[in-house]
Amino acid sequence: MEAPRGTLTHHYITDEKGILKRANLIVGTTNNYAPISMSINKAARGLIKKGSEITDGVLNKIEMAFRAYDPCFGCATHSLPGQMPMTVRVFDLQGNLLTERSRY
Repeated sequence: MEAPRGTLTHHYITDEKGILKRANLIVGTTNNYAPISMSINKAARGLIKKGSEITDGVLNKIEMAFRAYDPCFGCATHSLPGQMPMTVRVFDLQGNLLTERSRY
């Protein structure tokens, strides 16, 4: 089944009379975790350069990278574009935190 959030995967278990005993629904967002992560990474790497400031505009563009996958993110977080809580952390190759910017 298709939905605005992507493919819905359904698993149902019934008893011998056909009475539903268990249901497992995997929504499209779950199927999209890997591409969402890759899009966020690509957006952040393209927007954040060494020594640059992480502005509200940068946060908004990174937010756009994952909102495109699921129109339900806004309702789930009760936020309009540009208001979704998020934290961006920039690390060097050794894993040391270089900078951080949060929006709550």
